[in-house]
Formats: sequence, structure tokens, C-alpha cells
Amino acid sequence: MSERNPIPLILTGIGSIVGTVMVLWYYGYLHFAKPEDALLLSDFTMLKTMPGEDYKVSLEPAAQVAQCIDGVLVLFDTQQKGLTGVLVDNRKKAVRCMGQETPQEVK
Repeated sequence: MSERNPIPLILTGIGSIVGTVMVLWYYGYLHFAKPEDALLLSDFTMLKTMPGEDYKVSLEPAAQVAQCIDGVLVLFDTQQKGLTGVLVDNRKKAVRCMGQETPQEVK
């Protein structure tokens, strides 16, 4: 019996994996997340207000602005253009908002 050289098989396997990852990334099925792509929800805390009790907040506003869109609270980041997200709780349920209509495009 003749022995086969395993190096071409190993290189073919590695090349196939790299080629598959490149094709998936090119067509948008694979996304390499960066830290600036998301906000940590742990950065947000709800302050419960009680009648007659005082609470203190910073005078400097947060870098995010919230807007009610289709009854869901959507956050827009003012420092990083294009960074938006839906505010959810720890069970991934969207935080709802009331009393505002969906913004309409002005023509």
C-alpha cells in the first residue's frame, strides 16, 4: 500500500472553510460585530418615582434620544450616526410607549 500525503487534504479543508466564510460575509449572511454596533442594556436604569420623594439626575443629557415608533420605544445614538435600537427588558420584550403617533414624512 502506498501512503497518501495528508498535507494537500489539510490545505484543501482549510481553503474550503476560508472560502465559505468569505462568501457568507460577502453576501451578508455573516456579520462580524464590533463594540460600537450595539449598546449594552445594562447601561440603562429606571428610576422609580414616588409621590413626595426627591430623586437626583445629572443635568447633562444622555447620548441617546428616544422616540415612539409604532408603539415601541426606539433609541437613537447622537454620537454614532446610524446606531439605533429598540429598548427591551431582560426577557427581550420591547418597551412599549403610549400617547404618540408614528412620525410621518413631511413632503
